[in-house]
Amino acid sequence: MTPDLIAAAADRISGFVRVTPILSAPALDAIAGRRVLVKAECLQHTGSFKYRGGKSAVTALMAAGGAHGVMAFSSGNHAQGVARAAAEAGLSAVILMPYDAPEVKIANTKALGAEVVHYDRQTEDRDAIGARLAAERGLHLIRPFDDPQVIAGQGTTGLEIARQVGALGVVQADVLVCCGGGGLTAGIATALADKAPGLRARPVEPAGFDDAARSLIAGKIVTNAPGGTSICDAIVTPCPGNLTFPILQRLAGPGLAVSDEDALRAMALAFRHLKIVLEPGGAVALAAALFQPEAIAGDTVIAVASGGNVDAGIFQRALALL
Repeated sequence: MTPDLIAAAADRISGFVRVTPILSAPALDAIAGRRVLVKAECLQHTGSFKYRGGKSAVTALMAAGGAHGVMAFSSGNHAQGVARAAAEAGLSAVILMPYDAPEVKIANTKALGAEVVHYDRQTEDRDAIGARLAAERGLHLIRPFDDPQVIAGQGTTGLEIARQVGALGVVQADVLVCCGGGGLTAGIATALADKAPGLRARPVEPAGFDDAARSLIAGKIVTNAPGGTSICDAIVTPCPGNLTFPILQRLAGPGLAVSDEDALRAMALAFRHLKIVLEPGGAVALAAALFQPEAIAGDTVIAVASGGNVDAGIFQRALALL
């Protein structure tokens, strides 16, 4: 992973991805005790940053000669990003999704023209199933984070952050990133190291699924204990990726973990003060910025609001906290 790969991805997907805004509100600053800037990737096409990586991977595939179809596995956001990018390229898409994925994500993926195949995330190996289906059907597998072109696409978020907060006079700050397998964090960290070295990416995960944070402490990849649950489905992964973890080791700061309750509180506050809808996994970075001020240095913190594809019931739980 290099800045040149991210720059090339930015060129390929320019005009397709949205340049999402940086939002702020005095009420959030007061809670955090510092300036809070929120990169609203929930306003990206398909409701999350994942369209960037999907579009990057599909356009790179087409530039290399193409394929008749693509395959992905995802709890929903990567699914939608790949499905939209495939449809735009005229490719078929098969998406492997867990049975317990949010209904809104399953419905949106199907609406984008993809075929959805379900699996049990507690008892079945999605990597093995995905590899088998891709081989059987002759599909190109686009992994959710351990794919160089996917990481490069996610890194375009970092290019935008560097440019946008630089225009606001911010040259030094922690950039908190919602982290599952680490593709978004690794991409942003790479872009920031090149364009804004005073900005430091830090992974934020759900409590009990803080494998990236614990891996950074251990100096090697460690996995989460099986059988746990979290409402932050978008970023519940077993462990960091083989491609992403070395990037995090080299460029990222220490990880943070937040409770499901704090994720819900951040969702409610984002809706009240920023007028945006977040899903739990897309709100953990903001939750850390608001509720863990002692773990952050400086007078400004940047939080990436990575996705907003939330079922109505979960969103109602969040709003009930207001």
